[in-house]
Amino acid sequence: MTVVPPWRTRCVRALRALVCAAAALLAACHSSTNLPPGTPVVTMSDLTNSGDFMSYIVNIDAIQLTRIDGTVVTPLVIPQTVNLARLNTMTELVEAPAVPEGTYKSALIVLDYTSTLLVWLNVNGATQSATPENVSGASLTTVAVLVTFDPANPLIVTQGKGVRLQIDVDATASNEVTTPTAPAVVTVQPFVVVTPAPVDTTVMRLRGLFVTTQDVTSGFYMNTRPFYDLSSALGAVIVHTNAQTYFNINGVVYTGAAGLQVLATQTQQQIPLAVYGTLADLSGITPTFNATEVYFGSAQESALAYYLTGTVTARSDDSLTLGAATYITPLGINLYQDKVTPITIGSGTTVFEDGIATPGLTLADISVGQQVNIAGLPTYDSTGTVITSLNATLGQVRLQPTTLWGLQNADGTVDVLSLGRFGPASLSFAGTGIPGHDATPSAYVLDTSAVPPGPVITTGELLQVQGSVTRFGSAPPDFTARKITPGPSTLQTLVVNWTGAGSAAPFSSNTSAGLVVNLADANLGATHAIRTGPASLDMKSLPASPLITTGTSPYLALAIGSTSLSTGIAVYNSAAAFRTAVSSTFSGSNKITKLVAYGQYDSASNTFVASRISVALHE
Repeated sequence: MTVVPPWRTRCVRALRALVCAAAALLAACHSSTNLPPGTPVVTMSDLTNSGDFMSYIVNIDAIQLTRIDGTVVTPLVIPQTVNLARLNTMTELVEAPAVPEGTYKSALIVLDYTSTLLVWLNVNGATQSATPENVSGASLTTVAVLVTFDPANPLIVTQGKGVRLQIDVDATASNEVTTPTAPAVVTVQPFVVVTPAPVDTTVMRLRGLFVTTQDVTSGFYMNTRPFYDLSSALGAVIVHTNAQTYFNINGVVYTGAAGLQVLATQTQQQIPLAVYGTLADLSGITPTFNATEVYFGSAQESALAYYLTGTVTARSDDSLTLGAATYITPLGINLYQDKVTPITIGSGTTVFEDGIATPGLTLADISVGQQVNIAGLPTYDSTGTVITSLNATLGQVRLQPTTLWGLQNADGTVDVLSLGRFGPASLSFAGTGIPGHDATPSAYVLDTSAVPPGPVITTGELLQVQGSVTRFGSAPPDFTARKITPGPSTLQTLVVNWTGAGSAAPFSSNTSAGLVVNLADANLGATHAIRTGPASLDMKSLPASPLITTGTSPYLALAIGSTSLSTGIAVYNSAAAFRTAVSSTFSGSNKITKLVAYGQYDSASNTFVASRISVALHE
């Protein structure tokens, strides 16, 4: 077996002479194998839509790839701190390293739980701290998760070309909340799905260092530095912008070419920028990315301020309470605090709306339920670990897209189930409206004038609404909607668990039509539901156990296994291969502990059509 060190430490990849000189990371020596390189573009998410966690911080210690000839490549060796609860709604472009060409059969993801003291549950819209444990009840340490690619769809790295490699750390399949109340406990059996994936319209965040605008038409080169990293350089990406691209550069908003022109002057600033958009062309050695939003300098992070992201749960005059606050220190350390109060804002606080060049925003635009990113200076308690206040009077507030879930009322208002991830009981709406008209969560008023025409919404229908909260003291309306999606059209999650050591016969049928869970299994656990946002439908309330099928989805990620198997977690990209694997898996001593499927439930046919299925076996 040949072990190849990370390509970025050996070099072969260069942008162009000027970019190489500026980027440094792509310079160096020759591979011991002298193999020409290709570029796996590694993206990571936990797009489960379950919302089980307010915070779930772990370290990704390493990513390894094994070629069919036994060669092992380690494109990531510098640990990256990841908050899986944030990856629930946004995919991160982790790296674009150059690795030797060839066919790769498996990946190894090393998860480090030794510093995971920041697991907070979302219990019916309220927060609860929890302790993660393994199946034996012991503290977690480091876990290496082996993932085997579908033999019919391995990772093929081609000379001079890119290929996307998607990593899903499935928090729903990996965790079982065994005790939801204090002292809460989460039993962890890590389940990771890794597979070559197509370039699609998935919105991603790309963080890194700006290099140059030279040789790029309406765009720039950057080097990836994902998550909260302050030292790595994990491969180059060409970013394309257009006339509509939003820029926030050091607290000044630009659109299109004007923003790009200002960014071009920042070549000497070793400050990370964050770009939001979609993957584009992978036909060359350097992947390309289409940007819709760009944040640079103090707009995103600095060596002076702390940046807190969370939900405004209460406001009184110029004092805010921020719930479920993830924060980044000037040293790049990612932490979590359940509540930070008071956060003081003032006339020197600048206010922006992410992605929208809205003029004239003021402190009044910060209201209860709004998702925000706030920069300021903290005060700590005597232990030096708990923020007791944040002074943002000379800082900034970025208003971020906010999601509301609710039921349509007959009068056109909405009965709120959750707002900014919190249930109504966790939010104080005092002061949100004109005198005598504070927002009422059971009759929440939406401004839908900006929503494109869509299907007729019926009374009692579950809705996902995306937009922003009305200015403080100005309601009603209480919320400006930009997109309304009926619940069944969103990503739904089917979740079933089994108790103890699991079940050896979890399915009443496994045919070419799909899987049917045996809801009469004596080992069936308390969870057997179809979740739509914060709403849950008990599968036992249905006429029969629903058929779980894969429909006609062009991209499937169907996985089965555990860390205790020699093949680890096996991923299949076809329903037939997955069906065969399920049949062979449950012909012996293997037992299931959790089933999670992601897709849409059709109540008329009692069918759940999934594009991703995770069958987690007992370790």
